[in-house]
Amino acid sequence: MTGLKGRKALVTGAGGFIGSHLTEWLVGEGCSVKAFVRYNSRREIGMLSHIPTEKLNEIEIVAGDLRNYDALKNAMDKVDIVFHLGALIAIPYSYSNPRDVVETNVMGTLNVLMAAKSTRGVKKIIHTSTSEVYGTALKVPMDEKHPLQAQSPYSASKIGADKIAESFYDSYGIPLVTVRPFNTYGPRQSLRAVIPTIISQALINNMIDLGSLSPRRDFTFVEDTVRAFAMIAASDKVLGRTINIGSNSEISVKDLVKKIAGIIGKDVRIKTDTKRVRPGLSEVMLLRADNRLAKNLVGWTPRIGLDDGLEKTVEWFGSHIDEIRRAKKIGEYTI
Repeated sequence: MTGLKGRKALVTGAGGFIGSHLTEWLVGEGCSVKAFVRYNSRREIGMLSHIPTEKLNEIEIVAGDLRNYDALKNAMDKVDIVFHLGALIAIPYSYSNPRDVVETNVMGTLNVLMAAKSTRGVKKIIHTSTSEVYGTALKVPMDEKHPLQAQSPYSASKIGADKIAESFYDSYGIPLVTVRPFNTYGPRQSLRAVIPTIISQALINNMIDLGSLSPRRDFTFVEDTVRAFAMIAASDKVLGRTINIGSNSEISVKDLVKKIAGIIGKDVRIKTDTKRVRPGLSEVMLLRADNRLAKNLVGWTPRIGLDDGLEKTVEWFGSHIDEIRRAKKIGEYTI
């Protein structure tokens, strides 16, 4: 337990990959949870649909849009802690629709902060950043003082959101901490992400279409990432800080393919798909977290190694193979 029992929490982006796991975790910790999901006419709740029914029934689902201040303010009624994970996160989408990404990620964060500022009950905001704000490593491991480099419209939007959050802490004393996850992976992740892309293609085919194979990433299993969010939220030592969440290890995309193919038990071939390759100056070649601050402040270190985490992830996607086939057949990329 992390000391959050009895807290009343709002999770933005609750229908997403990490958001759904965090929402489920908080319910298990004894929190009263509101899950803020993006409104759609089909009443879909995203990855929350994978939460067991008995837990899902305990969650208050609120549909709205981050760009709507009134919707956020209403959602914060009787809430004392806000986990702000809502964002548009697809980097390829940010190349073709930068305005949508900036408006959602920057203005959405501003609305969250403005709503919290006008709502006296909110005692802490956990704002979610991303390792993409660092760009290609200028030094490793990368601590929280590493320079910020906007190598994509997505990373630029998240830098903007981070700075807005920082300014609200400095200017208004908003009780806020920024959590900066490196590459989180695990069950429920979008098929657009690299690990689900590799797993889903390897399960169905012997050929894997990928972009660049040389970028190196620091991967953290989603259960460890969510535990970090909960530990940071429960701590009284973190306000005003930015905290990396990562493993302080790295692996190339090429070696990742080898690991996953070995777990599945297949010989696979790799084909470069030019549509998946980022523009040259936009590719982030290396990310590796310095996670000492998380350890020193709240005692967090990852518990699940890459091999074990990949096995759990392969098992989950394997059990959802029919959904994967359907999604690919009709041109969808998330399950």
